[in-house]
Amino acid sequence: MNPKDLDPVRNHVSSKVIGQKNLIDGMLTCLLADGHLLVEGMPGLAKTTAVNALSDALEGDFHRVQFTPDLLPSDLVGTDIYRHEKAEFEFRPGPLFHNILLADEVNRAPAKVQAALLEAMGERQITVGQKTYPLPELFMVLATQNPVEQEGTYQLPEAQLDRFLMQVVVDYPTHAEELEILELDHNRQQAKETPPPSPLPQDTLFAMRRAAADVFVDPKLNQYIVDLVQATRNPAAYDEELARWCRFGASPRATLALARCARVRAWLDGEDFVSPGHIQRIAADILRHRVLLSFEAEAEGITSDDLIQRLLSLVAIP
Repeated sequence: MNPKDLDPVRNHVSSKVIGQKNLIDGMLTCLLADGHLLVEGMPGLAKTTAVNALSDALEGDFHRVQFTPDLLPSDLVGTDIYRHEKAEFEFRPGPLFHNILLADEVNRAPAKVQAALLEAMGERQITVGQKTYPLPELFMVLATQNPVEQEGTYQLPEAQLDRFLMQVVVDYPTHAEELEILELDHNRQQAKETPPPSPLPQDTLFAMRRAAADVFVDPKLNQYIVDLVQATRNPAAYDEELARWCRFGASPRATLALARCARVRAWLDGEDFVSPGHIQRIAADILRHRVLLSFEAEAEGITSDDLIQRLLSLVAIP
């Protein structure tokens, strides 16, 4: 497989979303690494548009769920329906049984609904009553959330955050990008929408995943990945400031995610081996939702990204 085979998907998403290269790279990385993506940003920054564009370019079922405070777990997983003609219950699958699920504004729903996602994201199955139902082989949750400072939002549980392979933060467009957005919007009003490309077949996607998984990682870089994650749990061994900022470190899922996503980034770059640069490029997206800041760091205005940049500067590259 060749990384250029993914160009039609990337080009289609880029035609719908101006700028936001980190978001597009994050979506493609999670797609090839077989993981879930959490996208955080203020309203109106094309988070939902990007996810819709990605689903248009892929072969598979797509479903969008608007998360609201009155959403119920059965609205996601489905429920048993009693059939009078058969005198028995029949399971009616919910939105989680689609290939691509857009969980829009995921942090506006209560804890019970968040809990309904845990089994699906972690074990790729759904349990209803006494029966367990497997999810499709291609199953990806793309969740958007607004900053917790906004009205009506909740902090997602740490257990759920850990099941997202990556978290990408979407920022405002630059001056030049916003001018381009205006021009694109005007052109859309004057002409018909450009049709999406032929959907990328699932067999091709699975072959790409296998090719990315075969990228070589030197044992010394495996050691570097473990050192980075271990440093979030034992920050005092590296730096007093780091220890003062970090309250809880990342789980072993972060170690696995760093290795998987570094392989994917190397494959997308056309490389057949992982370099330290590939690991450092994805470190923030892997770790920012898995490390917890101390109250002291939050009071000083320190962000998770500040902590991760200090971490990268302290842990030695082999």
